[in-house]
Amino acid sequence: MNTKRTTLFLLTFQFLLSTICLAKTKDTAEPETITIPLGGNGWVNENATAKIKNDGIINWSAASDVITIYFRTEAAGTAELALKLSVPEGKSKISLTAEGTTLVKEVENLGSAVVKIGSINIKKPGYVKVELKGLSKTGGVFAEVSDLLVSGTDLLKGAAYVKNNEGNYFYWGHRGPSVHLGYKIPVEAENNTEWFYNEIQVPVGEDKQGTYFMSNGFSGGYFGMQVNSPTERRVLFSIWSPFSTDDPKSIPDSMKVVLLKKGSTTKTGEFGNEGSGGQSYMLYPWKAGKSYAFLIRAQPNADKKTTIYTAYFKDIEKDNWQLVASFERPKSGEYLKGLHSFLENFDQSTGDQSRKANYKNQWAIDSGGNWHEVTAATFTADNTARENYRKDYAGGAEGSSFFLKNCGFFNDFTPIKTPLQRKASGKEHPEIDFKKLP
Repeated sequence: MNTKRTTLFLLTFQFLLSTICLAKTKDTAEPETITIPLGGNGWVNENATAKIKNDGIINWSAASDVITIYFRTEAAGTAELALKLSVPEGKSKISLTAEGTTLVKEVENLGSAVVKIGSINIKKPGYVKVELKGLSKTGGVFAEVSDLLVSGTDLLKGAAYVKNNEGNYFYWGHRGPSVHLGYKIPVEAENNTEWFYNEIQVPVGEDKQGTYFMSNGFSGGYFGMQVNSPTERRVLFSIWSPFSTDDPKSIPDSMKVVLLKKGSTTKTGEFGNEGSGGQSYMLYPWKAGKSYAFLIRAQPNADKKTTIYTAYFKDIEKDNWQLVASFERPKSGEYLKGLHSFLENFDQSTGDQSRKANYKNQWAIDSGGNWHEVTAATFTADNTARENYRKDYAGGAEGSSFFLKNCGFFNDFTPIKTPLQRKASGKEHPEIDFKKLP
């Protein structure tokens, strides 16, 4: 017998056997189970008795309450659903509806425990909406629910949801991802952009409460319009102090942003909690479906190392520009840098509602008065998106406009750092008589 040949045969057989076993293990491995905390991924309907807290759902006592939970899967497949819950007293019957399937379960465990509910079939990758309702109860509440547990073949390619509250992500997860356009300024104006012009049009129905449609952002501040309440809308212009603090009262006098002038209806003050500085806003009843123009100017003083920033606002259908405010910022002395737009939700109760804005007709005007059309941008998003906690974010170009969209748990997302190119407007730049600006 040839010993070498026999040894080679045995080694080859063992390798093939181990490869087959490994492949079989991978194919038959138990699917992962994910635990989705309701504190960061749950919602309740308006006027519900149930409340969302960091630990989950409490006070779930009305049959009209609807508790909604969202998570995203990257594959289709079968999902086994369970709830971690307790029933403080008595017995309850609850229902869970997802992907067209309704599962009913009686629960009566006094202590917190994982209760299997049943399985659903997820037909395609994307967001899954789960609805909990109470059908009957003998105690004061249907249940206290802390987590939704999901396992199955739908998770083989991963899932997106707010995993924990580290970094206060239950709050940020409810607000939803913020999205941005970073504009590429033509090289001729890259280092001496004195003016930046931009327009915003919010489609009808996309003007949700708690939205900031920011038009003209730059390294020292931001300028745009908000939906503050069902009855109040604002045009907001703020400048950051170079002194790093969230408390405006702690800013030294030498580092304070100084108000130089303001419009007749503009209110001014200070802001904090996201850095600090000078703030101005006009109460203005802007409307979805209409276009509005935003114009910002930077006047640097290299000797003083300060910059004067001045903001103007206009309804496109009207001729007159309105002065919002003019601030002088210390420790500056530069033209406009880091020009960008963004779309954010600042009301965590409306983060389950989508919003969208069209950003169009961008122009940079250099210090010599030359106009340069801006047609390129890069799409980015905030940490909520980058951590893969929420993926309902998008940006792109539609004809001669850019757009941003976020929140609402839609499925088609735009990869972060996607370069965007809109069509040139094909027309002359806007006519502005700078000498007649207020």
